[in-house]
Amino acid sequence: MGSLSIWHWLIVGAVLLLVFGGRGKVSDLMGDVAKGIKSFKKGLSEDDTAEAAPKSDAPIKTIDHQAAADLKRRAESESKV
Repeated sequence: MGSLSIWHWLIVGAVLLLVFGGRGKVSDLMGDVAKGIKSFKKGLSEDDTAEAAPKSDAPIKTIDHQAAADLKRRAESESKV
């Protein structure tokens, strides 16, 4: 169990071949990963700007606060009717 079997050496050889075999395979792979991440972030930012644009054109909605005296007066006028 202390020594490596033929399968271990084949796997190590395959990994070494992928890493060092050929010119720039790892850098090409990392470049593709970076392009994917950039396009993903760009897609997320486009979704945010698309959602924000219609909201800026919409009128601002506010909630009006009525004082306690106004509420009391309104309740009295409704009870008289």
